[in-house]
Amino acid sequence: MTTPKIGLALGGGAARGWAHIGVIRALEEMGIKPDVIAGTSIGSLVGAAYVVGNLDELEAWVVKLRRRDIAALLDINLFAGGLIEGEKLMHTFKHYFSAHSIEDLPVPFGAIATDLSNGNEIWLQKGPLWNAIRASIAVPGLFSPWYHRDMWLADGGLVNPVPISLCRALGADKVIAVNLNSNLITKHFDTFNNKKSDSKNNLQKGSTDIAEWLTVLKNRILGERQESHPGITDVLSSSIFIMQERITRSRMAGDPPDIYLNPRLENIGMMEFDRAREAIDEGYNVVKRLREEIELTIPIH
Repeated sequence: MTTPKIGLALGGGAARGWAHIGVIRALEEMGIKPDVIAGTSIGSLVGAAYVVGNLDELEAWVVKLRRRDIAALLDINLFAGGLIEGEKLMHTFKHYFSAHSIEDLPVPFGAIATDLSNGNEIWLQKGPLWNAIRASIAVPGLFSPWYHRDMWLADGGLVNPVPISLCRALGADKVIAVNLNSNLITKHFDTFNNKKSDSKNNLQKGSTDIAEWLTVLKNRILGERQESHPGITDVLSSSIFIMQERITRSRMAGDPPDIYLNPRLENIGMMEFDRAREAIDEGYNVVKRLREEIELTIPIH
């Protein structure tokens, strides 16, 4: 009998995606090395870093991130199809992947993106690795979309938040799925429903100081609210949470994974990339909590 191929389906979730690093570390400690990896959004980035052997370098960088570092990487551009053009941030990521083609990777890999012209789910399994990642992580309304293969592509979470189906298409017999967005909707709005502030909203008062306006906008993107109603990322992320939660439930009903990992990440916001250590630790811990179930289900190489 042949050993079943293990697939790892890494879901989208913006800053919560650093939890995938902890998941991979814990699985490795158990002797589980995926034969196939599929990623949506931030899952494609972390999964690709693992496949090309740059996960250690990526982890070393993200755990040092501070809020001021993130703010410095946000290039506001309201005319690029999103609040953030993303070139500074993407350039920082790009060096991990720019020299690789998907066909040449040692492990079958695929990323999910969405064709904005028709809503089709696009499986990116060939060509430059970076193009696939950049398309997959283009969160609607936040990062600008990516033009690739004559298509404007956006975040794969719009159509397939946890890419179990792509894992199976790539040859996986047993799939470990990581969903970063479960149970987030209520928790997310709890973070600001009871908060009040006496600060005036500079975005609404019509400041004529462009530098001040952009600073306030950047703070709002990072989650620093100046009043009681939801900020920009609150509205964007909560809308995406609702959509992805419904899609994920529907798709898993028809194609359930063999192991379902659901890290407890409800307290980490969409753009809180500076909380990488918390996310990584929880990714590690969710594997440990399900260790017995995993050992009974997944063959160890």
